[in-house]
Amino acid sequence: MKGTKKLTALLTASALALSLAACSGGGSAETPAPEGTTPAGSTAPEGETYLVGICQLAPHNALDAATQGFKDALTAEFGDAVKFSEGNAGGDSNNCITIIDGFLAEDVDLILANATASLTTAASATDSVPILGTAITNYGVALNLDSTEDGVLGGNISGTSDLAPLDQQAEMLQELFPAADYPSVGLLYCSAEPNSIFQVDTIQGYLEEMGYTCEQYAFTDVNDLASVTQTACDNSDVIYIPTDNTAANNTETIANVVIPAGVPVVAGESGICSGCGVATLSIDYYELGEITGQMAARILRGEESVSEMAIEYDTTLTKLYNAANCEALGITIPEDYEPIA
Repeated sequence: MKGTKKLTALLTASALALSLAACSGGGSAETPAPEGTTPAGSTAPEGETYLVGICQLAPHNALDAATQGFKDALTAEFGDAVKFSEGNAGGDSNNCITIIDGFLAEDVDLILANATASLTTAASATDSVPILGTAITNYGVALNLDSTEDGVLGGNISGTSDLAPLDQQAEMLQELFPAADYPSVGLLYCSAEPNSIFQVDTIQGYLEEMGYTCEQYAFTDVNDLASVTQTACDNSDVIYIPTDNTAANNTETIANVVIPAGVPVVAGESGICSGCGVATLSIDYYELGEITGQMAARILRGEESVSEMAIEYDTTLTKLYNAANCEALGITIPEDYEPIA
């Protein structure tokens, strides 16, 4: 990351983190302070121990799986020599500030920032403690960077991305719901999540090239989620939802609208699909967390510098379908799709 880009990221990160609060979940936030430490089993250098802070934005399937994969990978590497200090913001990005400040007070060796609000908060809080993001769609968008060189951010930040190929997701939507029969696509997302905006803008271009008419439907938080979803259903033949944390944390609200309306949802990831969708082309978030944990191990051992590590990806994609929702909507899925467990 160039010096000016780093400065821009740090100056804007706090504002981004606060803006993301508008798209918090509907439930009350969990205790924002770190939730103590969890011992792990030791392949660390003799006498070395590590404390790793984990800040997770919200409790939903995708982020939970990424956190677990990260912890399991580090535990496999270091055993009892690694401990975790964990904080869950409960869907409220303002709580990330308290969590990250707690990690710095504990003098953690590394921070895992799970989801964009966690990353922007951590980036604004420290430029010395190594930060690894996970479940971040686009780091340039999240940190307001003009560009990155070979996927390397520089500074104290790297991590993994959960961006699935949006062109392939558009092709999957076309396979299941051809434009001749489903001409209009509603793009449903939270307006305060920069990575959601990036995804819907990108996939809209692909879908329009395929002959679809697309309209974006942005909700600001859980309070208008149901009403905006209803508007999308009233004007769309099929709905696409990207990897959006607010949607993932409130899939029941969406399902209670789209299923009675008879409008199928193609989702950006498996967690959203399991709640309100019919199909997805998804990465495995547990594997994404494992990749991030392996990166963390190399940093903690001193084998690599976070400033020189490129963003990594889970390249395994799986076509999944929600059997219950497909049955409810009378949708037949091709045989090469796997049911969501």
